[in-house]
Amino acid sequence: MNETQPLLLLENVRVGYPRLDGRGWMPIVEDLSLSLARGDIACLLGPSGCGKSTILRAICGFEALQEGQIKLNGKIVSSSSIQVAPNLRRVGMVFQDFALFPHLNVLDNVVFGLRALAVSKRREVGLAWLERVSLADKAQAYPHELSGGQQQRVALARAMAPEPDLILLDEPFSSLDIDLRERLATEMRDILKSNDVTALLVTHDQFEAFALADHIGVMSQGHMVQWDTPYDLYHEPSSRYVADFIGRGVFVPGTIQDGATVEIELGRLQLDNDHHDPVGTVVDVLLRADDIQHDDTSPLLATVVRKTFRGADFLYTLRLDSGLDLVAYVPSHHDHALGEKIGIRLGVDHVVTFPK
Repeated sequence: MNETQPLLLLENVRVGYPRLDGRGWMPIVEDLSLSLARGDIACLLGPSGCGKSTILRAICGFEALQEGQIKLNGKIVSSSSIQVAPNLRRVGMVFQDFALFPHLNVLDNVVFGLRALAVSKRREVGLAWLERVSLADKAQAYPHELSGGQQQRVALARAMAPEPDLILLDEPFSSLDIDLRERLATEMRDILKSNDVTALLVTHDQFEAFALADHIGVMSQGHMVQWDTPYDLYHEPSSRYVADFIGRGVFVPGTIQDGATVEIELGRLQLDNDHHDPVGTVVDVLLRADDIQHDDTSPLLATVVRKTFRGADFLYTLRLDSGLDLVAYVPSHHDHALGEKIGIRLGVDHVVTFPK
């Protein structure tokens, strides 16, 4: 096997459905390409209806392609003329509802896909995977006796037990309590990485994506808008759509000045060296919630107009005297009342601008 080739490769993939009126096709995914290396964890991130789950179904072999091709380990498994059967692709799947069999105990759920092995070997493999997901003591329990997080780990162990080349996860945290999702996403990443499993996740929740993935593809209306690391998606969004979708922030007007700087209402910011807009150009500057810092000594004041308690911090919506609204994360021991003025200052490390 060529270790330098990607484990999963999608090239110019197009998926659609016949229109109800019989006039051609309704496109769901168009001209989508991505590459996933062995051992990496990637995520397709976007709102409902953008085509994320359709891509997973195409990789599994449950959806045919109109154009393009999908390769696994360098072999074409889907194209407009080739459709390798799902059971021959060595791809595992973890569904939104975990799809555990309620009448089977945990061990029997995990070994369900290992029918080709002898009974003793199936048990050995199943117990080994339960050990890897820290559920060896639950082998004889039934799904209804487990927490949501434990059921999720059983579903993951069942998908990994046949040792597929690729694991696909379709909104695996959507049925769990919101406070558990980020912690469980981190646990799942540890399990996948410690077992050198290659995985592709789809979600609409950016915090899950950031907690799990090495690479994230932001999607909109069937198109891949940006494929990047979580860090670069946040700090170097390629478009206004990505900037608005990822993180909390607002766009404020600015004017390009001498010395590769931009002047905004709150002060002057230094631009990257590769910024080439001429002096006087009017732009929109992205200010995220972590770019605005609470500072009681600052002469720059803003009024608290909205606040959301998040435990360790508040998300404040702050209004300047000009009427411009900003958002800021403020440590939760700074519990200011609505209508109160507080001091703020800029703390911007990465200045992101877009044409006005």
